[in-house]
Amino acid sequence: MTVAYVPIYPNIQHYVMEQEGYYEEVPAEVSIERFSSGPSVVKAFASGDVDVALFGITPAMVLADKGTDAGILAANSRNGFKVMGTTELAELYEQEETATFERFEEEHGRKVRFGAPPDGSVPDIVLRYWIQEDLNVGEIESVINKSKVPPAKAVQTIQSGDIDATIIQEPFATIIGQEDGFEELVWSGNILENHPVTVLFANQRVIDDSEVAQSLVEQHTAATEFTANSPDMAATHAASVIGSGVSEQLATKAMDSRASAFISDPHAITEQTATMGEFVANVGNIETPVATEDLFAFSPYDAIQ
Repeated sequence: MTVAYVPIYPNIQHYVMEQEGYYEEVPAEVSIERFSSGPSVVKAFASGDVDVALFGITPAMVLADKGTDAGILAANSRNGFKVMGTTELAELYEQEETATFERFEEEHGRKVRFGAPPDGSVPDIVLRYWIQEDLNVGEIESVINKSKVPPAKAVQTIQSGDIDATIIQEPFATIIGQEDGFEELVWSGNILENHPVTVLFANQRVIDDSEVAQSLVEQHTAATEFTANSPDMAATHAASVIGSGVSEQLATKAMDSRASAFISDPHAITEQTATMGEFVANVGNIETPVATEDLFAFSPYDAIQ
């Protein structure tokens, strides 16, 4: 069984499972592969090179939309982003809220420059929901000037003044928040309450092997409990695997963030997954929103409860 992961903080269960030996409890020979992005895992999964993946909810939707026989076995994380911006923008948002972007454009002669991951990614979908549904100030393209900035480069890009704001996961939100001149505008849990970020996704061969599927979910649940009970050690495990400038100290501090919310129960994210699916379809990453029964495989989780 090949387990793929994208090295981002929201996939905390994987780092715990790998470092604490939880994968060894699964009744299958497990090999682990690291991928740089969700799209690269999608290609590998679609070609049958990967059996299980820990990645964003949107790649799972893309694979389901393509007709891949697979399903979400467990949630990994939710409410995992913060909109961070310059202090000027944060203060303007505190005063004006829905009128923020209009006021900024009046004062600066340009739209707010937002850095975010690619269209259709989880943070992009939450950003669109915030502007179009929560604030209800119009289509995103008419409200802000959005550019593609990977999470790892968002810190440098906002510090250099090339963007005014970004929607970002931990631990990068913590880095930006520590810098003078930058503050949090809004937490994604207040934009779309309990929205999913990353999930544990498996192909039908794994799902059909009930012993393996249940064991995998059981170890995942144990990793979630480990993270809740020993957050500093879980953060240390994350830092040791992620690398890329994510120090142990930074990973530990980010554990205190409200954007660090780790769960296993797949039922806890179904409603907001449906809401996000509509936006992913609107962006064009999938043809139509994927039905819950086609996206989730609940039986392994339910069997261990």
